[in-house]
Amino acid sequence: MTEAGLDPSAAPLVARTRRIDDAGDLVALLPPLDDPVAWVHHGDGLVGWGRAAVLETSGPGRFAEADAWWRELAARSVVRDEVGVPGSGLVAFGTFTFDDDATGSLLVVPEVVVGRRDGTSWVTVIGTSLGSAPPLEPASEPRRTGPVTFTDAEVDADAWTDVVAAAVSRIQSGQLDKVVLSRAVDATLDAPLDVRAPLGRLARDYPGCWTFHVDGFFGATPEMLVRLERGLVTSRVLAGTIRRTGDDERDLALAGSLARSSKDLEEHEYAVRSVVDALTPHCSSTNVPESPYVLHLPNVMHLATDVTAVIRDETTALTLAAALHPSAAVGGTPTDEAVRLIREIEGLERGRYAGPVGWIGASGDGEWGIGLRAAQVAIDGERVRLFAGCGIVADSRPADELAESRAKLIPVIDALR
Repeated sequence: MTEAGLDPSAAPLVARTRRIDDAGDLVALLPPLDDPVAWVHHGDGLVGWGRAAVLETSGPGRFAEADAWWRELAARSVVRDEVGVPGSGLVAFGTFTFDDDATGSLLVVPEVVVGRRDGTSWVTVIGTSLGSAPPLEPASEPRRTGPVTFTDAEVDADAWTDVVAAAVSRIQSGQLDKVVLSRAVDATLDAPLDVRAPLGRLARDYPGCWTFHVDGFFGATPEMLVRLERGLVTSRVLAGTIRRTGDDERDLALAGSLARSSKDLEEHEYAVRSVVDALTPHCSSTNVPESPYVLHLPNVMHLATDVTAVIRDETTALTLAAALHPSAAVGGTPTDEAVRLIREIEGLERGRYAGPVGWIGASGDGEWGIGLRAAQVAIDGERVRLFAGCGIVADSRPADELAESRAKLIPVIDALR
């Protein structure tokens, strides 16, 4: 296998999917090593391990290269699928960098995939020949680490509020409408992280989010960048956030204030518009609700809009993800101006943070979320970088944005503890 494409002499992959009894806790099936991958939502989804094939790519053409590689691999593969639901058969998991110039984008085809959807469970074995499925039972308990130390990354909290103030000044001067600025916190552990531990906690504490892991990048994203399923396209747009207090009555009042906030509604409108504009060349019958709803998560609430459309060409889910990235929800408006400003003042290498992460099937259907509420494990396993970002518009207040970023860091901080 080469990075640019498939080795012409390589044997085609064979994927065999069979139905099984209920898979139970999907994350609990993951072995401690062997490149685990995960994509779990409300207990359903996909987990896998091993590497039957992998593509590493980078640069502005990373999405197109990955899509071409996947199409070629799928066309050459032999698939025996007795289940026939999205996620069965041949699948690849992927993670892509936010920035065109960064390295670290990857597609990986596991050797074993276990899935569950609407009460149906299955196992897929992938390799160069038909093999038997391994016994499926909960793996060993995740290894626990000792105390975790959290420190600001290159830009500390005080300096970050100055960065936000500088962005507000640029917006008020008319250079752009919105920019999304991120900050990072570094966690230092006393032993290499067993990623199954935070994955299990995120899946349990945030079941309404998509808990993911690919190549050391993990988290629980609330935002579905795009889902393509049998011709139907769905994209969940989140922009506009308020922290929860834990008091139900108080939180209900806060949800109402969020739904009426001109600042948050403006930010949300930019994000929805960017998604619709990106989908239009590939889709018809696009449906956009007249107003957003408030999505309640355990730590925050978001303004949310679910955009739907019907695909009208041979576009894959990965191509749609490329067209949508970066949306105004993670970049800004206008996109080019916002990305330039991010590079100029953010002072942080985002890596895979805020990039697409998810999976794709042989048919081109798949699900790609935005890599939010996320962290990247260092090669030594003893350092983890956590990320959070906030949408900045003309009347943003730096102190409020810092507080919002701290709220968004809580899921992964708690999961590591």
